[in-house]
Order: sequence, then structure tokens, then C-alpha cells
Amino acid sequence: MVTDPVADLLTRIRNANMANLDTVEAPVSRIKANIARVLKDEGFIKNFRLVRADSKHFLRIYLNSDAGRKAITGIRRESKPGLRRYVGVEDIPRVLNGAGIVILSTPMGVMTGREAKKNRVGGELLCSVW
Repeated sequence: MVTDPVADLLTRIRNANMANLDTVEAPVSRIKANIARVLKDEGFIKNFRLVRADSKHFLRIYLNSDAGRKAITGIRRESKPGLRRYVGVEDIPRVLNGAGIVILSTPMGVMTGREAKKNRVGGELLCSVW
């Protein structure tokens, strides 16, 4: 049993990216699908699909690597189950001086740090991607 499903998703993406795989599969949940949606909107992955095979549901993520160049060079879990990290709108960090993104879980849904600042809302800092 996985104790941190978000960290499991990020680890699967990181490992598939390092192994130069085109797709990665993970068990599905609403938060994972929303994280995949944000990654797709920001151009870090090509696409994702919710797949139903027999009685199992999983998330299939198509990684974005054009001409051998990977879109994701680093991905890190920020808020952990043992130590949750919440930030206000003034404290939302910038990743690599704006080259990367942070993903937050806010009362308005899962969004990037840039969208959270625009909407003037804080939340739980889920992960950083660059």
C-alpha cells in the first residue's frame, strides 16, 4: 500500500523520464488527474488519459521529449504527509527564477503558482517541476 500517492506519481514520472520511456501508468485519483492536467497545460507532458481495463482504472501519461530533449529535468515533492507545507499568496516560491513551476492545491482547485497569485489564493504546495 502506498502512503503518499502524489509522491508515487511524481516518482513514476521521474523514473520513466530518466529511462527515456514514452508513457507511464499510475493508479488514478482526482488529485493525480488534476496534477497531470496542470503538467499538460504547462507543456511538461504531451497528454494523459484515464484508462479503464477490466475492473482497474489507471492514469496513462504520455511524456514530452522532442528530439531527445526532455521537457522535465527535475520534479520534487514539496509537501509531505509527515510535514505539510502551506503557503499564502505572498509566499508562493518561484522555481529557477521562473523557468519552472510550482503546483498548489487551493480551495479553487489544483493550479500553478502563477495562477494562484493571479487569483490571490494560497494553499498546499504540492510539488515543483522544472
